[in-house]
Amino acid sequence: MKDGERLAAVDLGSNSFRLEISIYNNGHLQRVDYIKETVRQGGGLDADGMLTEEAMERGWQCLARFGERLQGFKPQQVRALATQTLREARNRATFLQKAQQLLGHPIEVISGQEEARLIYQGVSYLLPLNEAEERLVIDIGGRSTEIIAGVGQTPREAISLAQGSVSWSQRFFADGKLTAKAFAKAEVAANAQIEEWLDRFAGHSREHVYGASGTMAAVAQVLHQLGGPEKTVTRKGLAQLRAMLIDMQYIDRIELPGLREDRRAVISGGVCILVSLMDMLGFAELKVSDGALRQGALLDLIQREADGSDAQRDIRQKSVDSLLNRFGYDRLQGDRLARTARSIWQAWKLPKATGQDLQILQWAAQLHEIGISIAYERYHHHGAYIIEHGDCPGFLPSERSRLAQLIVGHRGKLKKVAAQIDADPIFAWQLLCLRLALLLCNARREPELSALHWSAVKNQNLRLGIDGDWPERHPQSYYLLQEEIAAWEKLGFHLKLTPQ
Repeated sequence: MKDGERLAAVDLGSNSFRLEISIYNNGHLQRVDYIKETVRQGGGLDADGMLTEEAMERGWQCLARFGERLQGFKPQQVRALATQTLREARNRATFLQKAQQLLGHPIEVISGQEEARLIYQGVSYLLPLNEAEERLVIDIGGRSTEIIAGVGQTPREAISLAQGSVSWSQRFFADGKLTAKAFAKAEVAANAQIEEWLDRFAGHSREHVYGASGTMAAVAQVLHQLGGPEKTVTRKGLAQLRAMLIDMQYIDRIELPGLREDRRAVISGGVCILVSLMDMLGFAELKVSDGALRQGALLDLIQREADGSDAQRDIRQKSVDSLLNRFGYDRLQGDRLARTARSIWQAWKLPKATGQDLQILQWAAQLHEIGISIAYERYHHHGAYIIEHGDCPGFLPSERSRLAQLIVGHRGKLKKVAAQIDADPIFAWQLLCLRLALLLCNARREPELSALHWSAVKNQNLRLGIDGDWPERHPQSYYLLQEEIAAWEKLGFHLKLTPQ
């Protein structure tokens, strides 16, 4: 990552869409632009879980404006994330197809766990550096609430609950009335969800609690205007705010100092959830942080562009290590395969290939046998399932899908991934490298790479020069190589063997 490079994060939240642009300078992010639009997409989910045409249109118009601002940004400079509303929406594919065209960049619908991780990362980034501080971070969004416990920069426990300021306001205050009974019902419902996960946080300190994003900031601002400390929510202040809302009786009568107009309709639902969190988790005060999901996403962009010496900064490498610790079969073979695949990839000097493409290839090599922990039979399918459905912090859904497809395609017939080979040249090269590395390492020993000379001629034409008596000394590898060449020939890839 070069000093002066622009980075952008787009957050498609349930209540608001946000665009944040920062400049990377000397290891730090400096905000240079921030745009927020109240889209209320979460309020546009109907009873069947479908986004209404009006809700989609509001989102498209906003993203078109964001897209104009992002003209000139490279793909590796932008991360666009969608959260709970699009996780729920049954017609999200319809929305995303047009949304991505208007924005000019891919939009990833992230899991609740990934959202929680990024929130913690963003909050911790803007807190004073203290690697020993035990932290509890809470984010009440439009349709989900994230609770994360960690130490310093490292999250330890994280959950995402399907409750938020928009959804709770719609569910318990749909008639516009603010009654004590409605508040009590909303809080009991929130308690029921939180209680299920309390044991996960039993051993974590409540001394340092931080709140992130809109609801927390809105409540803290009102309490500050009422005489409370700045950027702070106390149990006493929250009880006062709750009582004031009930006294106002109707949503359209809400008049609170410091509360923006776009928050009036959803503040009651957010207050109910916050009351429940304080009661169930047992803390009396929280500080509102400036960091949130967007900052976490920007930090991930930096980590993804880190060079090899900084590889451990990439949370994805830690996820790979965790998977290998849990499911790893023969880690030496995985590392051997990764080195061999890297050697072949670099020898070809493929046009349009990036360092990230190589990194995905190496991770696929390291993880190719994790499915054996379930069963040897069809282990490549088991491994792909673990990648797609397991906990892989840091990986975008598209990256998980790519890893899974490489793992499922690394052995057996190519027809199961033929469509992707035809549609995606980079995937084809990655898979070819992985399969060639596997056959060269078939004896679980280091292959004699010095005797093999790879070169790309043009398009899908490749040449492999073989020294001396290599075929006689490695008859099994040579046989497998000829079989592999024949399989790829059927898909239009031509690998010519030439003696040296």
